[in-house]
Parts: sequence; structure tokens; C-alpha cells
Amino acid sequence: MDDADPLLASRLWRPKRVIVTRSALAWEHGRGIVERAAALGLPVEELASDRLGIGDLGYAQAKSTLAIVVAPPGKLRFQPIAPSADWRIDLAEGCPAHCSYCYLAGSLKGPPITRAYANLPEIFAALPAYLGQGKVTSRSRARAHEGTTFEASCYTDPLGIEHLTGSLAATIAHFGEWQADAQLRFTTKFASVEPLLTLAHNGRTRMRVSINPPAYARFEGGTAPVAARLQALRRMAMAGYPMGLTIAPIIAAEGWREAYAGLIANVAAALDGAPDPDLTVELITHRFSPTSKAVLDSWYPGSALDMSAANRAEKRTKFGSVKHVYDKPTMTELRGWFEAEIARALPAARVLYWT
Repeated sequence: MDDADPLLASRLWRPKRVIVTRSALAWEHGRGIVERAAALGLPVEELASDRLGIGDLGYAQAKSTLAIVVAPPGKLRFQPIAPSADWRIDLAEGCPAHCSYCYLAGSLKGPPITRAYANLPEIFAALPAYLGQGKVTSRSRARAHEGTTFEASCYTDPLGIEHLTGSLAATIAHFGEWQADAQLRFTTKFASVEPLLTLAHNGRTRMRVSINPPAYARFEGGTAPVAARLQALRRMAMAGYPMGLTIAPIIAAEGWREAYAGLIANVAAALDGAPDPDLTVELITHRFSPTSKAVLDSWYPGSALDMSAANRAEKRTKFGSVKHVYDKPTMTELRGWFEAEIARALPAARVLYWT
């Protein structure tokens, strides 16, 4: 694989509007984001207060807006994020991509702008209190070697905005020098990993790529091509990072076996010859809630993504809300096929979970 193939160049987000709050400017990291945006020729609007004034933004305007803000106190009280990791840490909230299955549609309130957090030192200072306290890897015999795990891509794609924020590199460097039994994790649909390749990560950050067959790429607008993501995976593996695949959302459309078999074969080819990629796999099927479906239908009215009741069952979450997941026969067929195919094509990979 040619690591310099220009046809696989990543797509870098260039927001049309960048705003920064007064409090964010008080942080060195916040000022650094402003400088990065300005260096790219993006106009930056400095607000006189901490009020963003975005209540009437439509989807297109919101998706092209970056707000540099201070993470509120609630973001410094980390939440469990099973089955991925022990704890969720948010470096930002919101994503510049246009995925017509986006789960953030039912999770985040208000216009879908991207908020990048300026107060990284406060986020880092909150980490030690959570060591050994999680219930996913901290107390798992199978994954205890990962230490306490912190997931950085629950409410954002940190690599998709890294050229503007520098937050992911700063967090990887922090974990790399932190003398603790802990690991950072992030997953991405982007491919511009250049700023991360030379960091002293010390094997304490697992980079995962979120992938689907190229045939389903029409549901992932504004992201890097799947081939570029796999190239990025190889480059990170060559730089010594532990690796992972997030195959999500698994879509049981016509021809799914052939499509996903080709995808898994492409992963094997991308990692061929890479030194001990320590590869994990997370398998997440497509699901949606009535709330997220309504939002996504308004955002992407022409999407061909099937969100009908066919082959679906209702699942109650621990909070009492409803999600529509594939029915049991479909789930059983999907799971059996994926586990067998991964074992065949990627025998060294570890499947962490199916959901």
C-alpha cells in the first residue's frame, strides 16, 4: 500500500464560522485553537460573553460552525461508557460529518454545532480520581491489561477536528507521559493522522477506525474514504499504536455478506506486514430511537437508509427509552457470520463485544 497515494487524501473540515467565548480565550489551549483557525484563513469571531447565541441556527449553518468554549463542570464528572471503555472523556461535542445514521441526533440538544473545549488542563486534572473505578476494563479479566480506559470519541470525532483543535494530540501526549495504568481510546471516520505519528504515545492510546463497506459510503457524508481510513490505520500501526476496528453501524441490507467480506479482506490487506498491530474489533449493529429517526429524517430527507419496522424489534434501555434494533433472527445471523469471518480473515484480532 502506497502511504503517499494522493487519491486517498483526507478531507479536512473548514467551518464557515468560528466563534470563541470570552472564557475560552482565558485558556492557552483555547487561544491555540483560535491561532490554528486563523492560520487556515478562517475568520474568528470573539464573543463579549459566554453566550453563543445560536438558538435559531438551521442544520446547514450549525454543521458549519465551530465554537471554542469552556467545558462545563458536568463534563469534568466522567460517565461510564460500556461496553467500549470505563469512562467517557469529552474533548469536544458535535461532529462535522454528515452521517445519515448519526446517533448524536438523538443524544445532543440544540443545533448540531461543534463545540471544542478550551480547558483541557481541567479535564486532565480530573482523570486520576477515576483510576481503577470503572466496570468495563478495570474489573474485566479479559481486558484488565488495558488498565482504566477512557473513551474520547463518544460525542465527537476528535480526528475530524484535530487540524483545528490539536486536542487529540495533546491528550495522547498526556497519556503517554502519565505514569498510570490507563489507556486512551478513540475511533474515527477520518484519516489525517500525520500529527499523531511521531508522538510519544508509549502504547497507551488505541486508535480505531470506524468503517463500513464502500457501498454504504453514501450514508457517511463529509468523511474520509474507507480506503484512506485503512491507510491511516496502517500508518498508526507502523507508528506503534495499538489498533482497533469499529465496524459500525452494521447494516443488514441486501448483499451485506459480500460487502462486509470485502471490507474485512481490505483490512487484512491494509495491515499485512504491520508489526504486531494488537488488533481489536467492536461490532455495533444499526439501531435508532423514535427521537433520532425524527431528527435524521429532518436532516437527511432524501436518505436511502432503511429505518422502517422491517426486521426490527424494540429494545428498552436502562433509562426506559426505546431503541429499534434488528430482530433476533437477523441478529443471530449477523453475529454468527461476523464472528466466523473475522476469525477466518483476521485470526489475531480480538472481538471485544457485539451489540
